[in-house]
Amino acid sequence: MGARRSILLVSVLLLLVGCTPAAEWFGVRLLYDRADLPAERLLSGVAYRDDAGADPVKHRLDFFLPEGEGWPILVFVHGGGWTAGDKSLNVSGADVYANIGRFYARQGIGTAVINYRLQPGATWREQVDDVARAVAWVREHAPAHGGDPESIFLMGHSAGAQLAAYVALDARALDMYGLSPGDLCGVVPVSGAGYDLADEETYDLGAERAWYEERFRAGDPGDDWLRDASAITYVGPHAPPFLLVHVTNEWKSLHHQNRLLHAALQDAGATSELLVVEGSGHNRMVLTLSHANKKPVPEILEFVRRRECSSARAKMHAS
Repeated sequence: MGARRSILLVSVLLLLVGCTPAAEWFGVRLLYDRADLPAERLLSGVAYRDDAGADPVKHRLDFFLPEGEGWPILVFVHGGGWTAGDKSLNVSGADVYANIGRFYARQGIGTAVINYRLQPGATWREQVDDVARAVAWVREHAPAHGGDPESIFLMGHSAGAQLAAYVALDARALDMYGLSPGDLCGVVPVSGAGYDLADEETYDLGAERAWYEERFRAGDPGDDWLRDASAITYVGPHAPPFLLVHVTNEWKSLHHQNRLLHAALQDAGATSELLVVEGSGHNRMVLTLSHANKKPVPEILEFVRRRECSSARAKMHAS
């Protein structure tokens, strides 16, 4: 009975404060569970691109390192509608993305939280290239810190989920760096959209075509962008395993997009799981990604730990 009263109190408070700084603060306090990691286990602001064309802020990542050797790695891509966001995001005192890095490192999973260039200063293709380049950097440099280069997972939230899925499916993205989708151990797109931009039912369900067109047309004089920018276009039997996650309190069009990608992966003979999390909303979902007692964290940990991409995976699974 006490738990029900607490839930009712929370609901009433949120209704009273509405979309105010007080509501934001209360939501963070409710969902943010700070994870700690020794300072020496963090490589901060590392350049994953350092040529003359590199952006001094956006071509950077923070690498959170577990103890020991042979650990798997998450490359995390933040959201923000392709036009906003940064790995240093702080909401009412909560360092949201850094906490994801600390949390998974504490669980024995190295985590690279990356920046990437934002629109309109960059095209969606350049954003895809940034994510692929970051994966290549991690694969090359992780062994020096104890990571297993054969056990790399891509994970993203919202727009970051779309970019992660695209890099994992369109072989051209990683091929630029001598890699392929087969070099990824798995993909965890969380609350992603825009997987199939050509799907008319998505727009019938409320998605705004003009909003996506602004982000993905990128100078295309025709309608090829609808297919070219869609991760679903590149689904095939050799796709890495997927754990697709979305929550009930999100748009119907987003639910539909996740079901479309899940079905396409399964139809192609690839491995795909679809997890629907009850209750949480689109923005708050990112806070739960570093909360051990809330979905989808146990499922993400299981997904990473049960993959056997190398001999190190078998040793980790046995321990």
